[in-house]
Amino acid sequence: MSLKQKINDWIETKFLIVIRKEEDFSVITSFNITKIRVGLLLVLVFMTCFVISLFLSKSLLARWFDPVYIETENMVKIHTLSETIDSLIMEVDAKDQYVKNIQSVISGEFENDRPVRPDTANKLVNRDAIDLYKSSDATKQIIGEFESLPLEETSFGRISSGSFSDNYFFPPVKGVVTSAFSLSQNHFGVDVVAAENEPVKAIADGTVIFSSWTLETGYVVAVQHSNELISIYKHNSVILKSIGDPIRGGEILSIIGNTGEQTTGQHLHLELWYRGNPLDPQEFITFD
Repeated sequence: MSLKQKINDWIETKFLIVIRKEEDFSVITSFNITKIRVGLLLVLVFMTCFVISLFLSKSLLARWFDPVYIETENMVKIHTLSETIDSLIMEVDAKDQYVKNIQSVISGEFENDRPVRPDTANKLVNRDAIDLYKSSDATKQIIGEFESLPLEETSFGRISSGSFSDNYFFPPVKGVVTSAFSLSQNHFGVDVVAAENEPVKAIADGTVIFSSWTLETGYVVAVQHSNELISIYKHNSVILKSIGDPIRGGEILSIIGNTGEQTTGQHLHLELWYRGNPLDPQEFITFD
């Protein structure tokens, strides 16, 4: 028998597959199959599985099996995070500069090599309130630079209690107002006499932007609130908060005191500033 004949016999060999019932071994069905058919069936099954796997790897299972998909997705995330970080850095730098300007004005100190930015200057000092701290030559230097800048549209006469009608302000202390707000006398806040060691509380939620000692006003705390409002608490005996601390309305900031050259006895001097303009605290807060 030749080799060719053997190959033909091997290919054409048929197998009978019979399916019977287990109970009585009766034949349910039967069919013939050859080796070539078995091979074709296996190839068909393999190709079907391959196509299905390829489809799934590019669609539903791409997250787990497609390295290009994962790399592309990661690059998109990295790019988004990079843009977010850049925006946050710029915003933090602007906030830091703003806080430093506020601190310089409150403390009466100023660094000549780090001038106040023009776009934030009007938020700090208004031309009609240039005698705010009546203090050192450094403060006068800042005031001189600010006087050359344009005024904001908001003026003292245009600010009213209606600007904060939706806000509730906690009284920092309960006591007697001995010196009221007066622009003509350059008194940009109110003096409240209260009991000894009375805790001074924040009027609203915010962040501490100044917490230090000044020669004229003693221990001072300033809080940045929403809506560009700043509250300043002067002449404290003890400060309980540091710069950067988040504050809740009614939370204790300090203890009332009698510190600083401008004090005339134990009291709290409270100032409210809105976009560089002083507000009368008694329009928003009840102290008795």
